[in-house]
Amino acid sequence: MYEQVSHSLLNDILLKLDPDIIKQKDMRYFYTRLGANFYAIHSLFHLLYGDRRDVPEMMLKLVETLARRYIARPDRLRAKDLEREVNHNWFLSQEWVGMALYSDGFAGDLKGLQSKLPYLQELGVNMVHVMPVLDCPEGRSDGGYAVRDFRKIDARIGTVEDIDALSQSMHHRGMLLTLDVVLNHTSDEHEWARRARAGEKDYQDYYYVFKDRVMPDMFDETMPEIFPESAPGNFTWNDGMGKWVMTAFNAYQWDLNYSNPNVFIEMLDIILYWANHGADIMRLDAVAFLWKKIGSTCQNEREAHLILQLFKDCCQVTAPGVLFIAEAIVAPVEITKYFGEDAIIAKECEIAYNATFMALLWDAVATKKADLLNRGLNSLPDKLARATWLNYIRCHDDIGLGFDDMDILALGYDPAAHRRFLVDYFTGRFEGSIARGVPFAVNHKTGDARISGSLASLVGLQSALETGDEKATDDAIKVILLLHGMILSFGGIPLLYYGDEVGTLNDYGYLDDDRKSDDSRWVHRPTIDWDKVELRNQPNTVEYRLFTALKKMIAVRKELPAFADFNNRDIKDLGNPHLLAFMRFDHQHASPNVFVIGNFDAAPQHVDLHQLRQMGMFKFAGVRDVITGEEPAIFNDRLVIPGYGLYWLSD
Repeated sequence: MYEQVSHSLLNDILLKLDPDIIKQKDMRYFYTRLGANFYAIHSLFHLLYGDRRDVPEMMLKLVETLARRYIARPDRLRAKDLEREVNHNWFLSQEWVGMALYSDGFAGDLKGLQSKLPYLQELGVNMVHVMPVLDCPEGRSDGGYAVRDFRKIDARIGTVEDIDALSQSMHHRGMLLTLDVVLNHTSDEHEWARRARAGEKDYQDYYYVFKDRVMPDMFDETMPEIFPESAPGNFTWNDGMGKWVMTAFNAYQWDLNYSNPNVFIEMLDIILYWANHGADIMRLDAVAFLWKKIGSTCQNEREAHLILQLFKDCCQVTAPGVLFIAEAIVAPVEITKYFGEDAIIAKECEIAYNATFMALLWDAVATKKADLLNRGLNSLPDKLARATWLNYIRCHDDIGLGFDDMDILALGYDPAAHRRFLVDYFTGRFEGSIARGVPFAVNHKTGDARISGSLASLVGLQSALETGDEKATDDAIKVILLLHGMILSFGGIPLLYYGDEVGTLNDYGYLDDDRKSDDSRWVHRPTIDWDKVELRNQPNTVEYRLFTALKKMIAVRKELPAFADFNNRDIKDLGNPHLLAFMRFDHQHASPNVFVIGNFDAAPQHVDLHQLRQMGMFKFAGVRDVITGEEPAIFNDRLVIPGYGLYWLSD
C-alpha cells in the first residue's frame, strides 16, 4: 500500500542501509515484499514505539535485520516461500496431521529423531512439533522454556547442524518442521540477564526491573499467579542487581519488556534465525503475556496483538512461507483474536491451539455426556478464513479447564463445583473413577487445580491393565480412538501427542529426579520404550489395536476433502446429551459430505433416521462408515451408535 509518510521514511532507510546489503544481488523479492508490507510495519511500529526519539534509528535497525536474514536464507527455503505464496491456503488442507514430541524422550536426540521419521510416516504424521531444544540451565529449564541461549541447541540433544539435517530430511519426505520460540521470557542465565545483573542499564531495560516494591505491588494487585503452588508471586528479588525483576512464570524466568523496541528486534531476529534453519512453523510461546500494564491482568492486552501483527508483517518480508502458532491458552472469546482482526487474512498467527475443544472433550469423557461440549462448540467464535485450529487431546502441558462459566451455568452446574468434580475424577479421587491423573498447580487459596497424566492413564487404560479387566481395556481403547476421531475430523490440523498412538501410560520416573519431582507434568512426558512400540506389529496387543486404527483413520482423513478447514462444519443438535455430531462439507462441492457422530457414553445410543433425513442426511441408500467401509448399525429405522463409538458417515 502506498502512503506518503511511510514511503518517504522507507526511501530514507534504503539510502542509509549498510553497503554490504545494498551490493547484494537477487534482492528483488525482498524489496517488493518490503514495499508491500512497509506501511503496516511502520504503522504498527509507530503505535508501539512512536513516542521515542530514536524511532528512525530503530526502524533502520529493523529493516537491516530483515535484509540480513533474507540474504542468509537458503535457496531451497526461498523456493518454498514462492511456492507457498502461490498456494497460500496450503496449510488448510486435510492432508496435514501433526505430532508433538520431545526429541530426547522420543528418540534420544535429534539424530535419533531423524532416524525415526519412517515410523512417523508409517503412522501418517507429516508435521512434527519438536518440543523445545534450545540451551537451558539443567534443573531450571521449565521443560525447555527457560532459554539460556536462543541460538544454541542443548548439547545433550544435538547441534544446529542436526536441526539443519532434520529439516532437510523432513522436507524431502514432504513433512513440516515446527519449532518453539519462547517470546515472553528468558532464563536468568541468559546473556541479557547476566549483563543486567552486572549493572548494564541497557540490558536492565530488556526486563521489568524495579529498585523497590512500589511498582511490583501495583502490578500484583491485578496480575494472577501462574504457578501459585511452585512459584507464588510475580516478582523476584535479585541480589546481584539489588532490584526486583518480574518473573510471572518461575523465579528463574525473567519477563522480557516489549515496550523496548530493542527487545522486539532481538526476538524478531531469533524467529528469522530458526526460519532460516528450516522451521516451517514457529510455535510462539505464551503470546498472551507479551505486554504488561499496571491495573490489568497483563494478559491479552491490545499491544500484545500489535506485537504479533508486527512479527507477522516482518516475517512476510523475509520468510513468507513460515507460519505462526499462537500458544494462547485463554478464554474462548479471546482465542480467535490471536488470528488477527482482518476479516479474512490471519495477520497475527495462522494457527491457534483449540484449547476450548480440548477441555470440553475431557469434560465429555468424565461426565459421559456431550451437552457441555455441544454448547461450548456452538459458543466458539468463528475463525478467519485463512486461519486454522490446532486440535489436540493432550500436549506436553497440563490440562486446564478453561471453558466458559456461562455454558456450565446454562446446564445447571455450579462452575466451581463442576471443575472440582473434574479434577477429582481425573486424579482418581472421585468414587468409581478409573482415571490415574495427577493434580498440577494446586491453588490452596482458591481450590483451583489443573491435571497432569497421559491420555491412556486418564481414560482408564492404566487401571484396566493393572486389574486385567479386558472389558475396561476395550472401553479405554474405544475412548482413545473416539477422541482421536474427533480431532481428526473437527476442522483444522490434528496434533497427536507422542506415545498416545501406542497407549503409553504415566511415567512416574520423574519422582526420582530432583530436577523434575516438583512438576507433575513430567508424568506425561515419557521416554518411549521402543520394544513396546514394536508390539504395534503384533495382532491383538493394545499397541497393535491403537496404532492400526489410528493409522487407518489418518489415511482416510487425508482422502476426504470435506475435512479441509474452510469453515465448512455444521454442528447438529440431535437432542441426545451423550452424542456429538457435525456435518463436514466439501467447500468445492466435488466430493461427498461427511457426517461425524460420536457417543461419549458406555451404553449404545440411537437416533431416528427420520430426524436425520429432516437434517438433510440419509437421503440415499448405501450410507457407509468411511473408516470401516461398512454400513452403520441400523435397527427399527434408527441409527445405533455403539458405546464410545464413532462414525464418519457418507453416502
